[in-house]
Amino acid sequence: MSRQYPLSPLFGCLLLATLPGIVPAVETATDQSRKFVSPESIEGVINVDSEGLIGMIMQHDDLVLVDSRIISDRNEGYIEGSISLPDTDTNCASLAKLAPSLARPLLFYCNGIRCGRSARAAVIARDCKYRNIYWFRNGMEEWQEKEYPLVQ
Repeated sequence: MSRQYPLSPLFGCLLLATLPGIVPAVETATDQSRKFVSPESIEGVINVDSEGLIGMIMQHDDLVLVDSRIISDRNEGYIEGSISLPDTDTNCASLAKLAPSLARPLLFYCNGIRCGRSARAAVIARDCKYRNIYWFRNGMEEWQEKEYPLVQ
């Protein structure tokens, strides 16, 4: 004779809670990243658009253009002359290797307003006491929308 065990009421509630339309299941990282929007501005950091970025490249021979995206994103294409330094690797020591002078201009970009990597990197640079920090908030989204060239 086999024994039958009733379903635990708690298990039944948990099962129902995961059905679509009743209670949302656990959010994925992708869902969370879609909700993130970069701040409009960052204190101590100057915002630039794509034309401003081009102007910076043309006017500042010593500009360090930092691609704050992860390598898999960079492999899809990047702005010519940029240096890969993902936000997760950005700290005072890594920045000092790229820009030993705190007066050297740094310009950060990532995928766009829903990315956040360049915003984090710019804040780190500010906290490391760099004085000429620029941020291309709309990043690759705007660059590609304007059909500017990418290095593949």
